[in-house]
Amino acid sequence: MGSLRRGLDALYTAGGVVAAFFTIAILGIIVLQMLARWTGSTFPGAADYAGYCMAGASFFAFAYALNHGAHIRVSLLLSRMGRWRYWGELWCFAVGTAASTFLARYAIKVTMESHRFKDVSQGQDATPLWIPQSIMAIGAVLLAICFWDHLIRLIFTGNHGMREDLVEQSHAE
Repeated sequence: MGSLRRGLDALYTAGGVVAAFFTIAILGIIVLQMLARWTGSTFPGAADYAGYCMAGASFFAFAYALNHGAHIRVSLLLSRMGRWRYWGELWCFAVGTAASTFLARYAIKVTMESHRFKDVSQGQDATPLWIPQSIMAIGAVLLAICFWDHLIRLIFTGNHGMREDLVEQSHAE
């Protein structure tokens, strides 16, 4: 079980690393667009590429952030629930798991349809839409896996196992 736990944590961390690379790519695209303007040339599709990278950074960061307790949670309400806290957390994780699974399923479905119909972006670059959509779909699947992981842990151990680094830091200050 320990190797599964380490593997899932490594998967979430890998998502965070990929999100960081997408964030750096946004910076690179913006700098290249600025250089192109200064030299009198153009960088067609730069805004679209930056948008694709923004989606990639967001979706790949979701699971990492959830695993580290960085998402906005209903902790204030849950802490007031006393002996009913477990049921409140169970409800929250069940809703989050259902929503993220629904998102992942439809993100995959839309990506497959875009590939099948050969949809392209409306921008100057005419990028096949399945490429940025697949990045979003992978991130959505990663988030759903993370929600399932924490829901199952909560059901079987009574503890969701989510790291609450940020919550603990805010209480220490």
